[in-house]
Amino acid sequence: MQEQSRYAVGIDVGTTMIRCVVGHVDTTTGTPTIVGVGEYPNSGMRKGSVSNLNGPSEAIDKALGDAERMSGYQVNDATVSINGSHILSTRTDGMIAVGMSDHEVNEEDLYRIEDVATTGKVPANRKILKVVPFNYTLDGQGGIKDPLGMTGTRLEISANVVSAMAPYVANLEKAVEGATVRPNDVVPSVMAAATAVLDDSQMENGVAVIDLGGATTGVAVYEEGDLQYVGVVPYGGVNVTNDLAIGLKIDPEIAEKVKLQHASAVNRNKSSKVTVKHDKETLEFDIADIDEIVEARLEEIFEAVNKELEKAGRAGRLPSGAVLAGGASNMKSIVDFAKNQLGVAVRRGKAKGYGGVVDNVNKPEFAAAIGLMLADINPDGYHSVAADASKTGTKSGGFLSSLFNRFRP
Repeated sequence: MQEQSRYAVGIDVGTTMIRCVVGHVDTTTGTPTIVGVGEYPNSGMRKGSVSNLNGPSEAIDKALGDAERMSGYQVNDATVSINGSHILSTRTDGMIAVGMSDHEVNEEDLYRIEDVATTGKVPANRKILKVVPFNYTLDGQGGIKDPLGMTGTRLEISANVVSAMAPYVANLEKAVEGATVRPNDVVPSVMAAATAVLDDSQMENGVAVIDLGGATTGVAVYEEGDLQYVGVVPYGGVNVTNDLAIGLKIDPEIAEKVKLQHASAVNRNKSSKVTVKHDKETLEFDIADIDEIVEARLEEIFEAVNKELEKAGRAGRLPSGAVLAGGASNMKSIVDFAKNQLGVAVRRGKAKGYGGVVDNVNKPEFAAAIGLMLADINPDGYHSVAADASKTGTKSGGFLSSLFNRFRP
């Protein structure tokens, strides 16, 4: 009997744009081939949070429609992204007795110790998105990554708990369901991007992913193979556009064209004219004015990013540097600018872990959607026993996931 085809779907719900990726999964290797892609401008969101349910629902429906027509697959469920400065990571620990001296640690023990480590540690108005254990101790032996099957009586855990405001998660899920799609899981956008663009050696050595989105910038730090910190800055590419609109005294629509066609992250220190065509009219601007406006805003954004890295204790201390993702990372000279601001090596991320040739998908702005698709390959492996718990302060991600590494081919 021929095995049924498997599909995985990622939907990146950005403030300014919805992006959807559909992958057909090879049932032998587990490697997905991208067979459908869709994107559509979003409305009804502010800085990553839903402010109007209809806007995101309609945009998701439009983006999915394109992906479905391309792939020939009707999407009923997907892994979706969440964003916003309400996303936090918190260090926690816990201890349980696991049985007699000959007891082997089992999955129930791992579920139980996660519950102990998180109970009362996260406020009731927050929802746990993911629990990332970075160290277990069994009968005094520390540095254990996976104690499953080991023998012992006392199990301890140190973990990183990623959470979001529960109402924000609920409203996002409602918006997705409004497009007749069931969310398999909700994952911070920057963590999804990291799944797509990082390799194991970077995650082991120490690296930061900076997801430069439309209205927010996500920061995630990895070291020793695990997530160490995640935070979101409430600034993004839209702020650059708005600053250009104000500074150049033009409409935001024209300012967006100026940004995409002529903006540079590094000040070119020259005065020359550039033009933009809009509604059959040719408008002229001075590069010096553009550079001054863009530089000021990017300095503010990367100053905030550095503060997040300082909170993580990794500012200027990232052996594998920083990897840029998100649409705003397409700006000219952004890599050189970021290198200067952060004091570490910087490169643009390139998504990996999938096959297929689809136009436009191999771009920084699709990194999160691809990462979500990779995570969607095996949602049961990503979730803990409490994955579908609807009450706040409970887990919607579990110990087996460990940074989605299991989804890498």
